[in-house]
Amino acid sequence: MTSSPLRTALGLMSGTSLDGIDAALIRTDGISHVETGAHLTIPYGDEFRAKLRGCLGGKGPVAEVERELTELHADAVRRLAREAGGIDLIGFHGHTIFHAPDQGRTWQIGDGSLLARLTGIPVVFDFRTADVAAGGQGAPLVPLFHRALAATLERPLAVLNIGGVANVTWLGHGDDDVLAFDTGPGNALIDDWVLSHTGRGYDANGALAASGTIDQDVLARLMSSPYFGQPAPKSLDRDAFDPSPVSSLGAADGAATLTAFTAASVARSAELLPEPPVRWLVTGGGRLNGFLMGLLRQMLGTVVQPVDAVDWQGDALEAQAFGYLAVRSQLGLPLSLPGTTGVPQPVTGGRFSAP
Repeated sequence: MTSSPLRTALGLMSGTSLDGIDAALIRTDGISHVETGAHLTIPYGDEFRAKLRGCLGGKGPVAEVERELTELHADAVRRLAREAGGIDLIGFHGHTIFHAPDQGRTWQIGDGSLLARLTGIPVVFDFRTADVAAGGQGAPLVPLFHRALAATLERPLAVLNIGGVANVTWLGHGDDDVLAFDTGPGNALIDDWVLSHTGRGYDANGALAASGTIDQDVLARLMSSPYFGQPAPKSLDRDAFDPSPVSSLGAADGAATLTAFTAASVARSAELLPEPPVRWLVTGGGRLNGFLMGLLRQMLGTVVQPVDAVDWQGDALEAQAFGYLAVRSQLGLPLSLPGTTGVPQPVTGGRFSAP
C-alpha cells in the first residue's frame, strides 16, 4: 500500500465504564506509521456521570447531555492542544448509549459539528454507523490500530481491552489475519456492584474482590448466557448481562464473583481463536486490577501482561485509535474487516465536519 502524508490527529474516547474522557495525540499516515504523543484523562464529575448513565438505552434528556458531553470534549481538546504544534484532525468517538447491531442500530451521542465549531479543528465522528448499516457489528473498531502497533511483535498475539465491556483482537501471522470480538463483561458490572455496595466508583486493584470468595454456582449461572455460544465476530451492549444471580452475595463475594465472570468469559473466548496466542497483552482499566490479572493468568495458562510491557500507553490506547481511524476515514480506508466486525466486506466509516 502506498504511504500517505503524516497528520497530527487528536483522538477522543468516552468509554462504557463512564469514568471520563481520554484524549491522545498521535502522528500517523493512517496505515503503518504511528507516533504517539501526549495524552490526558479528564474524569467526569459525579453529577454529569449520573446524567450520562441516565441516558443509557436512549432514555433521559439525551440532547441536553449530548451538548454538555461535547462541551466537555472541547475542553479536553483545548487542554491537550497546548502540547501540540498544531492539530490537523480530531477523531471524536462520543459515548455509546445504545448498541444493538442485530436490530441494525448503534447510537453514539456527541455533536461533531459543534465540536468542530468550538475547537476550530476538523472533526471525524459517528464511526460505527456505516459498519452496522453494511451488516457488521459496529464493534470493536480498535483492531486495525492494534495491528499497526503490533507490526514487530511475535504472533499469534491477543490484545485484550478491558473497559466497561471486554474485547479481544487476535493477530495471526498474515497482515489480514485478524479476528476481533467482544468477549463479555469488562469492568462495568464490577464497577456498578462496587458503587452500589460501597459508594466507590471502582474496585481499586481488585482489593475488595480479593477479600471475598468466588461463588462457583453463581459464576456458572452467569456463564450460561447464550452469548458465549455464539460464533465470532460478535459484540455487546454495556448492559447485555443480567447481574441478578449475584444479588444474594455480600459485597466482597459479589465483587470476587463478578471479577471471575470477566476472567472466565475471556477464557471461554480463547476457544474461538484460530490459534493459541503466544501471549495476551491487556489494555484498558482492567489491566490495573491485580485480582483480575491474576485470574486471567490462571485461567488462560499463558503469558498475560499489561500493554505497558511493550511500551504501549494503556490509558490512552483507545483514544489514540480514534485519532488513527479519523485519518483512515479521511483517506477512505477501511475501519473494519469481515474478521473484526463480521461486515461482509471491508468498509470505511465516519462523518466529517469542518469548523
